[in-house]
Amino acid sequence: MRFLLVVSSVLIVMLVSNCSLGGGSYNVPAPSMVGPTVSERNAKIAQEDSGDHYIGRRYYMRNTRFWGYLRRPQQPWSSAKLVMFNEWQKKAPDRLKESAPNAYGRDSNYEYKIYGHYTGEKVYEPNSNKFLPEFQLKDYQLIDKNPGWIFSPTDQYDTYRLTLTP
Repeated sequence: MRFLLVVSSVLIVMLVSNCSLGGGSYNVPAPSMVGPTVSERNAKIAQEDSGDHYIGRRYYMRNTRFWGYLRRPQQPWSSAKLVMFNEWQKKAPDRLKESAPNAYGRDSNYEYKIYGHYTGEKVYEPNSNKFLPEFQLKDYQLIDKNPGWIFSPTDQYDTYRLTLTP
């Protein structure tokens, strides 16, 4: 009887404290969607270095495995594509042990300079029910941890559903 009381107490504490018994949800804070004015964002994009790389914005959504959006330098975010990374050559920036608290998606909305190429393949991401372009990641550099909105100053981020689209 005492054992059942202890087990019940532990389960209640876990439920109340929003813990889980393993894998599953992570407490990833919502990224800041405030930021520059439209004209400031356009000016920043126009000043980007051209070259053989992409500008990437990490977009974390619970239970999905797409990485985020990629666009060419000096191109607007409206031209960006939601992609799946092929991590055969290089692991994605947030690729830590997913069982670690707040590991996966901790860099949501960070902006990166991304090196690699599209493979020409489409990859099915079952939790979003989308076929997405596959991108072979070769390297990356962090540009900004708090770049603000991505497509519009009225962007609304939701970790449970795809709300940010060009």
